[in-house]
This record gives sequence, structure tokens and C-alpha cells, in this order.
Amino acid sequence: MRKLIDDLDDVDNYVDDIIVHTETWEGHLVALDELFRRLPEAKLTARPTKCVMGAKAIEVIGHRVSEGIKGLQEENVRKIEGATRPKTKKQVRAFIGLTGYYRDFIPNYAAKAAPLTDLTKKGQPNKVSWEKPQEKAFMTLKRELTSEPILHLPDSAKPFVLRTDASDVGIGAVLMQDHDGKLFPVSYASRKLSPRECKYSTIERECLAIVWAIQKFRVYLYGREFVLQTDHQPLIYLNRAKFLNDRIMRWAMFLQSYAMRIESIKGSENVGADYLSRVY
Repeated sequence: MRKLIDDLDDVDNYVDDIIVHTETWEGHLVALDELFRRLPEAKLTARPTKCVMGAKAIEVIGHRVSEGIKGLQEENVRKIEGATRPKTKKQVRAFIGLTGYYRDFIPNYAAKAAPLTDLTKKGQPNKVSWEKPQEKAFMTLKRELTSEPILHLPDSAKPFVLRTDASDVGIGAVLMQDHDGKLFPVSYASRKLSPRECKYSTIERECLAIVWAIQKFRVYLYGREFVLQTDHQPLIYLNRAKFLNDRIMRWAMFLQSYAMRIESIKGSENVGADYLSRVY
């Protein structure tokens, strides 16, 4: 399938599902015409009852995609809304599996889901002990995933903005793009610091947040220019200055393979990444 459509910029596939996405109706017709010309050549057919033409919104692999934004598939929203409190490990895993699939929509998903994931650890009883932390986690995930969370789809024609931050216990990042003069999130990411990383100096933790976030979003950032925003002033010259700290020097050398412009922002403007780094 990939070989069939590999050179078609407006056509993608997931297993045997084919998606044609264009900005204009005329372009859509051209892309469809070329796709339908190639299918018979590859001895493939498209069942008419399963085809949707010219739609402005579609549901695919658990998401509802519409004009540059991505949300949750309505069927899965209803499943989350109707989810009852798990009573066994298996039921907890099922709920975490469903909500975890949409972790990019929830700032700091791992920390919010932690009281539930703790119930599935080895040695925990099959019949779960449901206390206030589990109830809070359960209701928080349900609320955040049923309140129409929205992420903007990445636009390869626009530059990305990456904001990072670090605290004493965690690191966080928000990948964003500009739409009509306002930055909107493309994805959230965060993680807890290890005991060894908690001993890092402030500048080391802030630099770790940058390196980790760039690796996390490598598929969007590698090979293209982007803006890195940090509220830690000493790191503004990270890709130009020499550091006496060996660890930071190694990270600085790693970052030389990325075409980024580093900007300083006020801590009050970095609320997203700052929040993600502190909630553990």
C-alpha cells in the first residue's frame, strides 16, 4: 500500500484505510482521480459502501480530524463518559488503556493517572482498593477527556515553537504552532525526574528538559528550523557558548544537529511547561 501512494503528497494510509486530504476541492478531485487510477493497476478495489467523499471531518484511528484540529472520536468519548469505577486490575488496565491512548491531550497524563497505574503493579491484589486518590484520578481523567480537548494538527509549512521547563521533581514541554497570531498546542509531554536527576543543579535540570523534549518531538523538529523558548536565562546561549560543566557540554554538542533559535521568555509566560514540570 505504501508503495502505491508513496509519491502522493495528499494521500496517506493506515493499514488498509486510505485518507485523501487536500486544501481545495479542485485538488481533492485531482488526488482522487490519481488514486482511483492506481488502485486497479495494483489489483485493489475500494468498496463504495465504505467510502466517504469530500468530507470536512472524519473519524480515523480513534480521532476526529477536522480542518486542522484533532479531537477524540465520539464513540470513545461516550465510552469514557459511561465508564464505571473499576473493581479489578483487569478493569483498571482497560480504563488506563483507553485514556492513555489520548495522553497527548492531557497535560501531565502520567502523574494524573499514577494512583490508577499503581493499582496494576506486581503484588497488588486483583480486587483493587479504591480510595480518594484513585477516585480523584478516575474523575479527573474522565472530565478532561470528555470536555472536548483539542490539539491542532502539525502544519509542516509553519515553524514549531517548543517550550520547556524543569522543577525539583519533573520536566515538561509543550509543542506549539502559531494560528492567526496565537500559539496553540500540538502536543504535551512530561515526566518525573529520577532520584539521580533530582540532584542535578538548576541549569542541568533545565538543559535536561530541553534535550529530552527535543528527543521526544524529534519527528517534528529534526531537519527543520524551530524556536526553543525557555525562562532560564543562562541557556539562551546554549548552542553558542562553551560550558565548563561536562554534562551540559555533551548536551550542547548533541543539540548542534538541530536548527533551533533560542528565545528567552518570562516565567509567567511559560505556564504550560512550568505546570507540567511541577505536578509530580
